[in-house]
Amino acid sequence: MKSLVVTSPSAEPQLTTAPIPTPEPSEIQISIDACALNFADLLIMKGKYQDTPSFPLTPGIEVAGTITAVGADVDQARIGDHVIAQVGHGGLAEFVVCDAGRAVPLPSEMPAEIGAALQVVYGTSHLALVGRARLQPGERLVVLGAGGGVGLAAIEIGAAIGATVIAVATGTKKTEAARKAGAHHVVDLSEVADLRSTLLEFGRSDVVYDPVGGEVGLAAQRTLQIEGRHLLIGFASGDLPELKPNHLLVKNLDVIGVNWSAYVSHRPDIARNSVSRSIDMWLKNQIFPHIGARYSLDEAVDALHALRDRKVTGKIVVTP
Repeated sequence: MKSLVVTSPSAEPQLTTAPIPTPEPSEIQISIDACALNFADLLIMKGKYQDTPSFPLTPGIEVAGTITAVGADVDQARIGDHVIAQVGHGGLAEFVVCDAGRAVPLPSEMPAEIGAALQVVYGTSHLALVGRARLQPGERLVVLGAGGGVGLAAIEIGAAIGATVIAVATGTKKTEAARKAGAHHVVDLSEVADLRSTLLEFGRSDVVYDPVGGEVGLAAQRTLQIEGRHLLIGFASGDLPELKPNHLLVKNLDVIGVNWSAYVSHRPDIARNSVSRSIDMWLKNQIFPHIGARYSLDEAVDALHALRDRKVTGKIVVTP
């Protein structure tokens, strides 16, 4: 099979020929129809991700495809089933194997590229907003990094729940994407001198969805009302927010970490549930995963460069 291989953190990925992987007793083998890219793929290639496998490795976290073989102990999946799965790595290839518990059925109505692209960003945002923050209709939700994949997913899910969504992004292209995703109010960070004061014009917030961190995350947290919830999704700014314990205490705030990959690895039932609920929302036309660019497997290196250089709004999908 064709497979994109990275031999070391300093090496460029190369498309090569590799043996088709054989499933272990608890695993399934998937013929890949689509693989969606994530920023974590770039970290994996550099050996900087928390779940980086040993080198040489093939990036590609989330896939959609058809089961072509099952391990001896697998009884919940059959050859020929169409599934989506978060495989951790190995998705930029023609075949991959993963634990059967990581797979979710792909409805016949859902294209493979949508199924592949939906898992990480919508699974993360659903788990964060519904499972961890317990977002309620009528509450006020601030979404930072609103022009990125998880940010746009958080806007759609928050709006579907019935929250008032305030999106924070940088630049016209990203703020327009946030508006189209359903944000009720949009703040262009490049045009704001004081983010805290600007957000407070919309009232105190109940939940902050924060994949950015740094000073932006801290400014948004300072808009939370009593018993507000600050969801830490990631630190795209490169800086950790310097949270003030006395602020947390005085206002009875919750700071909630959301590490999606930990659920996939250690509580796959919770991860599968969030992905399944996200699929249900797509079937009800409540969410709309946006495919920003499509590449063939032969063009996978170009796809990774486009991801690295932030050239695409929405998800990048590679199709063998």
